[in-house]
Amino acid sequence: MGAAGAGALGWLLLLLLLLLLLPAVPRAAGARPCSPKYFGRDAMVCVCNATYCDTLDPVVLPALGAYVKYESSKAGKRLERSEGSFQRSLHAPDLVLTVDTTKRYQKVKGFGGSVTDAAAINILSLPETAQDHLLRSYFSEEGLEYNLVRLPMASCDFSLHAYTYDDVPFDYELTHFSLRDEDTKLKIPLLHRALAMSKQPVSLYASPWTSPTWMKTSESYVGKGTLKGEAGDKYHKTWANYFVRFLDEYAKHNLTFWAVTAENEPSAGLINNYPFQCLGFTAEQQRDFIARDLGPALANSSHRDVRLIILDDNRLHLPHWAKVVLEDEEAARYVHGIGIHWYLDFIGPIQDTVVPTHELFPDYFILATEACIGAHFWERDVILGCWDRGNQYSHSILTNLNHFVAGWTDWNLALDLEGGPNWVKNYVDSPVIVDTSEGIFYKQPMFYHMGHFSKFIPEGSQRVGLVASKESKKTDLEYTAFLRPDGAVVVVVLNRSLQNVTFGLADTVGLIAALAPASSIQTYLWRRQ
Repeated sequence: MGAAGAGALGWLLLLLLLLLLLPAVPRAAGARPCSPKYFGRDAMVCVCNATYCDTLDPVVLPALGAYVKYESSKAGKRLERSEGSFQRSLHAPDLVLTVDTTKRYQKVKGFGGSVTDAAAINILSLPETAQDHLLRSYFSEEGLEYNLVRLPMASCDFSLHAYTYDDVPFDYELTHFSLRDEDTKLKIPLLHRALAMSKQPVSLYASPWTSPTWMKTSESYVGKGTLKGEAGDKYHKTWANYFVRFLDEYAKHNLTFWAVTAENEPSAGLINNYPFQCLGFTAEQQRDFIARDLGPALANSSHRDVRLIILDDNRLHLPHWAKVVLEDEEAARYVHGIGIHWYLDFIGPIQDTVVPTHELFPDYFILATEACIGAHFWERDVILGCWDRGNQYSHSILTNLNHFVAGWTDWNLALDLEGGPNWVKNYVDSPVIVDTSEGIFYKQPMFYHMGHFSKFIPEGSQRVGLVASKESKKTDLEYTAFLRPDGAVVVVVLNRSLQNVTFGLADTVGLIAALAPASSIQTYLWRRQ
């Protein structure tokens, strides 16, 4: 073959190459698909490393009369986007869900997770570009757009060791108070990177697990113990000032907090031999500590706008805990919200706990502040690719949102293959699991389930009515509807059953003929005018 022939062949190959590349051009700018890995049948994770990670496009509302749908399923879809059109009047299926914006409920604060020492250690163990992929997956427009981050004040069980910010005995002036390497080298740099990636404001909130041991009856980080003395005394005043100092020190690092909780799981410190950091308060002790010490300390500081959240424990304690604290005028004036954990939900139905609390105290927000799977002794710690664990997250989020809860916070943003590190080996699961030895991380079904809410229901959205037509009202579907600040409607539909379910979605713009596949979750989004 002569030079001319070789040249022609070269051009032909180039042309073929260009044709092959053409379909990939829109992809390059847009969403990148999941790189799947299976750990048994249907147990799929999406793998990310230093060079690749699946991404999403920023949310764009479709034209009036069209809707956009995102779907994840046990069969392998992960927030897969499609568009469709409203029908004017189709013969409606048996089950029609009708949006009713005349019914208005709570406004949303947001969704997110927690930056524990363990989460920070795991994220920072990755190559730097993989770290960025992980943070972007959670916080950026190409990810889940988290807008809530919970932060332990000093150590918790998901730390390498127990410590506080002032372990010098009887330092009532907190002269020796100082942040630790875990803050300055791990958590703070990560938070700055996460906040820089986010298009919308991210609200930080902090929770203490234990006070310094010298303030405690047990003189230990762990086990049964409360603050020494009683509300109004030097121990309680010093502990209240510790919160202010924490906020001061973080402010020096250019991080300001939306809220603090008065104590993580105050009931834990009332349990004999409790295995990790805790500080016991009864509802009455929390009431008095807030009224006499913590409330005034915050109000008289430069952090008077920081919200104060009570309980931060299992909802089983409601409505009793809220009644004790909020029926006391002195305490109630300093409080803004109530935090709930999910660990004993199966013995404290939401109708008996959260609902009466909202009815008694409608002006206080209720926020789900901690949840993870694997904490109970009968559960496996980490199960890679487990779809049912995603279902458990979505079922909890939907149940909470449908009963006046304003948002939902996951526990550790990332853990290792064991479900740690955790200094008392209290290993649990997480939506992101890091394999340090390979420099990769796995995005679990829980991660995508979170995204069906966090990415599409921004802060300020308001829950509205979503009414089922079906005479029997019996359906396998779970669902909720919100009106976003931009006027669009978002509907999330979860099908935990093994059957496909056909249904209709009706609004003023028309009807969507929809199908919820077996073991799937969908988010629908449309303009109303």
